[in-house]
Amino acid sequence: MTDFFFNVITLIRKEMLMILKDKRGRLILVMPILIQTMLFGYVATYDLNKIEYAALDEDRSFASRELIRRFEASPVFQRAVTLNNSAEIADILDNKKALMALHIGPQFERRLNAGQTVPVQILVDGRNCNVAGTAAGYANTVVENFNNARLRQKGMAGAAITISSRAWFNPNLETRWNIISGLLAVLGVVQVMILAGQSVAREKEQGTFDQLLVTPCEPMAIMLGKALPPVLVGLAQSSIVLIIALKWFAIPFSGSLPLLYLALIIFNFAIVGIGLCVSALTSTMQQAMLYSFTLLMPMILLSGFTTPITSMPEMFQHITLINPVRYGVELTQRIYLEGAGISEIKHLLWPLAAMAIVTLGIASRLFRSKLG
Repeated sequence: MTDFFFNVITLIRKEMLMILKDKRGRLILVMPILIQTMLFGYVATYDLNKIEYAALDEDRSFASRELIRRFEASPVFQRAVTLNNSAEIADILDNKKALMALHIGPQFERRLNAGQTVPVQILVDGRNCNVAGTAAGYANTVVENFNNARLRQKGMAGAAITISSRAWFNPNLETRWNIISGLLAVLGVVQVMILAGQSVAREKEQGTFDQLLVTPCEPMAIMLGKALPPVLVGLAQSSIVLIIALKWFAIPFSGSLPLLYLALIIFNFAIVGIGLCVSALTSTMQQAMLYSFTLLMPMILLSGFTTPITSMPEMFQHITLINPVRYGVELTQRIYLEGAGISEIKHLLWPLAAMAIVTLGIASRLFRSKLG
């Protein structure tokens, strides 16, 4: 019995040494846990702590200013724009200059003093229905507090102000619209990253990497040969999601198909570039898989697909600027739900294209150094 336990302990010691002696293996054991714990703690939250809104006060009375002052005093609202007329609301919400617009109509104070029910319009960006619903709920709380304070002061009974809500790009605030349109980018990320990440690592593990040395192909040609298949797979998966969204869920498509596929092609090349860099830096398919999954979780969490970017700490908001999944999600949602044209999304396309060029260039350089 003693020999048995001694053998077990010896085997355990040997396996632990095998696991821990590899520097990369030690990093894989520790770093994903630290990164994902921090991300879930700070980023994965549905709470809104800064709702940027636009204010349109057509009454310009003491009562209307008092209502706006209550929004200003709220810790979750921050005025981004002061509007002069209702025609400006469309541009503010279309270009995400504000998440919400507060519209106070004329004769607001006169009707309140007359004891009449007065509507206040709240317009929210419905592209992310969870965020829109939460913002509208916070706005309702502010208006309700204003009502209660005024009724106590005036000694009146009954409601004085009612909220008339309208959600742009998603009138019924259906969660499915937001999720499915974002899945056009997100769903293919895992498969594309893993396929690209294992591409070169597979050659090394199977012993065929050296055969590439004697081929007449240039390193760039070999890299394109490695990059295009995952891109095609990603486009095929996005096409399946698009067909399901249109035919099964009947989510109306407002944009341009050629523009959508242009955005998806650039997005997939950016993801493939990251995957090929991982593949060039790893020696086995297992290492490539582990490193790919280590990158995938932060990229998806920091994309704004599940939680609003504006609710993240400022440091993480800056980090999202180098995350291609963020741009992919916003592009697909804006083209699909909003019908955005090239002029509205060019500020999203060029950073994504730059990421694709940089990552593919780095992967090509790494690959060339291996061949050399």
